[in-house]
This record gives sequence, structure tokens and C-alpha cells, in this order.
Amino acid sequence: MNWLFGSALRSTMVAPDRALAGRDGYAYTVPETHTVLGTPLAGPWPAGTRVLYVAMGCFWGAERAFWQLPGVVTTAVGYQGGYTPFPTYEETCTGLTGHTEMVLVAYDPTVLSDDDVLRTFWESHDPTQGYRQGNDVGTQYRSAIYTTTPEQAEAAIRTRDEYQPRLTRSGFGDITTEIRTADEAGPFFYAEGYHQQYLDKNPNGYCGLGGTGVSCPRPTGA
Repeated sequence: MNWLFGSALRSTMVAPDRALAGRDGYAYTVPETHTVLGTPLAGPWPAGTRVLYVAMGCFWGAERAFWQLPGVVTTAVGYQGGYTPFPTYEETCTGLTGHTEMVLVAYDPTVLSDDDVLRTFWESHDPTQGYRQGNDVGTQYRSAIYTTTPEQAEAAIRTRDEYQPRLTRSGFGDITTEIRTADEAGPFFYAEGYHQQYLDKNPNGYCGLGGTGVSCPRPTGA
């Protein structure tokens, strides 16, 4: 998506004191309902629902990869991991907010395990590219996992460490995915309405999502 904003081609993170100031609230209206699943974007969700935040390049295609999974309650796209409160898309694309394009994945862990969600994450993009994903270049396209439970944090590290040898054998470099708790990463700011479920509204729209072709290890007997 970065051809829209030439200044998006940033290869270093902005310093906190150089980040855009932002604002005290959204500069736009956030939709209430998922256009595909019919569920609330911001809750409330059924008891026991878990939330994981993932970034894997352009969030349009990334979101679709998750809303298609059985057990997903809702998905939403937004901005997270930076410094600017309530940023806009245009601001995020300058690289001056520090945020990455993030997907909120809310799911039922009795149907879809943490490992299942993470397997889709690892296999649906190239986690070795640093501040880019394919032709999309900039810090807002970096790979990231922000966890909300200790179990997710353990699974994120474990699956990364299991996946790396397979990537190495296939000629890929080291995984550059940023793994933090959501508390460490900071608030998730919902993106503008036209970004939510973008590829449902625009089936032939730009996706940009592409994996390495390397499969993650499966549990024994899976």
C-alpha cells in the first residue's frame, strides 16, 4: 500500500520524542459490527474469548486470513506498538507514529488453539524481512505478535523457535518478528471504517499477503 505515501519508506523506528502528537480521541467513527461475521468489533464477546494482536504487513489481507478460521469470534484492523495516540492511517504511513498495521484476532480457544492462530500467522507471511513485507516497505509493515495471556506468550516464543530451523533449511534468514505483551506494546487503536474487512468490501482489492511456503511443525498426531 505504500505507493500512496512516499514518506512511508522508512527503515528505522521513530524516536518517541520525534513521534507525532496525535489526539485525545478518534478522528473518525469506528464501525460497531464485523461485515462478514456480524459480531462486535470491540466487544462484548462471549466469556472465555481470547484476543491476540498480530502484524504481518498490509493489514487488509492479514485480517482476511484470520476471519476465515473456524473459532474466530471477530477481527479488526488498527494501529499499535508505537507512540502516537489515536493516529490516522495517513499519519501511520509516514512512519512518524511508530505503530505497525495490526490485526486484532478474538477467538474461542476451545475451538481454535493459540498454536492454531500462531500457525496461520507464521505461514501467511515472511517473518524474516524486518521493516517490510514484500513490496510494502516501512516500519508500519513490520511483523509483530502482541500477547494478552501467559499461554499466548509461551506459544509465540515456542512456535517461533520451532519454525526458525525450518526457515533456515529453506534458505531464509532469522525471524525478525517483534514479540511483546499487549501491555508493553500499548493500546490498539481501531483503523478507519473503510479499512475494516477491506477485502470483503473490495474482493479484488490489493492484498500483498504472501508466505514463505514453509510449513510450521504440527503437534504429534495432528
